[in-house]
Amino acid sequence: MNISLDQLPTTITAYLISHTARDLDAAMRWYAADAEVTDEGKTYHGRDEIRAWMARSAGEYTYTTELTGARQVDDQTYVATHHLEGDFPGGTVDLDFTFTLEDDVITRLVIA
Repeated sequence: MNISLDQLPTTITAYLISHTARDLDAAMRWYAADAEVTDEGKTYHGRDEIRAWMARSAGEYTYTTELTGARQVDDQTYVATHHLEGDFPGGTVDLDFTFTLEDDVITRLVIA
């Protein structure tokens, strides 16, 4: 079901703010110790791999991002849709960030 952006859980909005600001320490606080992130077809397991992925992806391209939509899939799963524009191949893209939460932390994030 579609929800307004202000209905996203605090965990997600706080993570997205820190992720967009490229504040790795703040972003990492929102991940469970055994979390997984899948981006561009590759899955990163645990905080060390996720932190390395975030550090690498933060410096790869310059881009702006705008949160354009949100929906709740079930009690633990939310999708935040972002519009990105930048110097990456293609120049613009809409990405869904699908979050799975447990006990107010991110246990899984899939970016597609």
